[in-house]
Amino acid sequence: MLSIYLYALDEIAMDDKSVLLLPGATAWSEQKHGAAVQKAAELLSLGGTVCAICGATLALAHAGLLDKRPHTSNGAGFLEMFCPTYKGKDFYVDLPAVVDGNLITASATGSLMWAKLIIEKLGVFKPQTLEAWFAYFSAGKAEDFFALMQSLRQ
Repeated sequence: MLSIYLYALDEIAMDDKSVLLLPGATAWSEQKHGAAVQKAAELLSLGGTVCAICGATLALAHAGLLDKRPHTSNGAGFLEMFCPTYKGKDFYVDLPAVVDGNLITASATGSLMWAKLIIEKLGVFKPQTLEAWFAYFSAGKAEDFFALMQSLRQ
């Protein structure tokens, strides 16, 4: 059974089972967020999962956390434009969301795929239910909703 808790940064369990979600925003360049980025770096090194979307990917780039692993962000050139120290261009993947082991990144337009990758990583749904969930939230069709409900009964 999956349990989700909200903690202050200094209360986060730092192990390979922990997951840190970094939501998108334009404020990630502010120094007050440095502690969250340091936690992300520590968590990645311990095998925990870090999930960053939109502007949060910029904070990871500033910390050098995207320099040597596949990732995405708000389009090719975005990270270079706003982070002169970014060295991960060769690892940039031009997709809405990318998973590389325990790092999940997404562009601003990749929120649904980002959510899917996180749900998959957490093992919330069996694969059939996850695909039905994604189909329903991608298109909003009634038949996909019923397929989702049916998959939950199996």
